[in-house]
Amino acid sequence: MNAHDGPQKTPDGHHVVIKGRKWRATDPSLPEDVAARLRRHLMAARRAVRSATTADDASAERLARARVQLAKIALGERGTPWWEQSPDERRRRWEDHLAKLDADVPA
Repeated sequence: MNAHDGPQKTPDGHHVVIKGRKWRATDPSLPEDVAARLRRHLMAARRAVRSATTADDASAERLARARVQLAKIALGERGTPWWEQSPDERRRRWEDHLAKLDADVPA
């Protein structure tokens, strides 16, 4: 496998396998620009979790973890499996969660 191929996927495409562990795959119906925005939110939230835990700030950690959860749901990696949702439900899922993440971006 080439490093540019990305992680190995299960035959049904629902999961990726990383270091022998199976994780839910990102919803393949996400437009690439939306997926990129969601990944930026996810990484910023993960950095905020690290900062909050380093600072021993439980309140900030809760908020940051909630943002991670929003991004993961929007990506289709948590919540109702994307393959069980209609195309309209999938679009609503990422649009609603992206709007929440965009509205709550720290200045």
